[in-house]
Amino acid sequence: MKLQNFHVDVAHWSRERDHEALLGIRQQVFVVEQGVPEARERDGLDPDCWHVLARNEAGQPIGCARLSPEHKIGRMAVLSEWRSQGVGMALLRELIARARTLGWGEVTLAAQVSAMGFYEREGFIAHGDVFDDAGLAHRSMSLKLATTASDEAEPVRDIEALPVTNRIETAAARKQVLSDARYRLSIHLPLLGNDIYASADELAEFRRIAISGRHAQIRILLHDPAAALRNDHRLIALVQRLPSTMQIRMPTEEADLGDISAYLLNDVGGYVFLPEADRPQGRAARNDRASAAPLQKHFDELWERSERAGVLQTLNI
Repeated sequence: MKLQNFHVDVAHWSRERDHEALLGIRQQVFVVEQGVPEARERDGLDPDCWHVLARNEAGQPIGCARLSPEHKIGRMAVLSEWRSQGVGMALLRELIARARTLGWGEVTLAAQVSAMGFYEREGFIAHGDVFDDAGLAHRSMSLKLATTASDEAEPVRDIEALPVTNRIETAAARKQVLSDARYRLSIHLPLLGNDIYASADELAEFRRIAISGRHAQIRILLHDPAAALRNDHRLIALVQRLPSTMQIRMPTEEADLGDISAYLLNDVGGYVFLPEADRPQGRAARNDRASAAPLQKHFDELWERSERAGVLQTLNI
């Protein structure tokens, strides 16, 4: 997301470069400037959080923030020379957008009292008494992410939501959506690892759909087909045997290859969506055409501008 002379990107705690950048900013702002004990600042929650990092045009880190699985925004920090230039607001809005993508109804935070006005401008509402945290006065705040009042007044429709907060739940949701499919599947993946779409149960569902009749169609967008081929992924072998109904294409445009999300869509309104393919946290449902439709539109557009996976041509795909 390009804003003025800086940009905000997703940061990965497991990636050394990002890890060091996040800790460096927080060390300067919280520990050095505000006197927060280092042991308190490093609370052990970071590996489970979703992080964003602001960098200047030279690529130097200037701000950061995180969103926890408990729907809490935190560790919002901007280097002193970059404050009052929109960096904090860009970080905050990126986290709010992420929460909406995940389908959350609310996000919370513990704001330093001196920064409450900053959050209020984005619609956060304070509640409860002022409390001390690491020697600094704080107050709890929250932001509702619900739809409009007219939408809320409509009868609640059971979308049969599926939990997707860890690898076990994600695998179960993926299996359910495969089982529900009738004739068609659309799959977007940066990488096809041997831990997904490789079990006997999953492959049996792929085969069932592929031979279900003249309407059968399984389309897979894969950023790196060569890796799947090298790893002898079992799904590739199935595609080889059923090339008339199973197809693989590869995005070629830089922006498309930068999409790190993964999703599975069936033809009855079921889907599994992971904003980051390598993090098993997202949203899924068995019967939610309204949420699946924009994903399907994105897939169809990407499919049209992608190319047949040349590395798989030897398989007659």
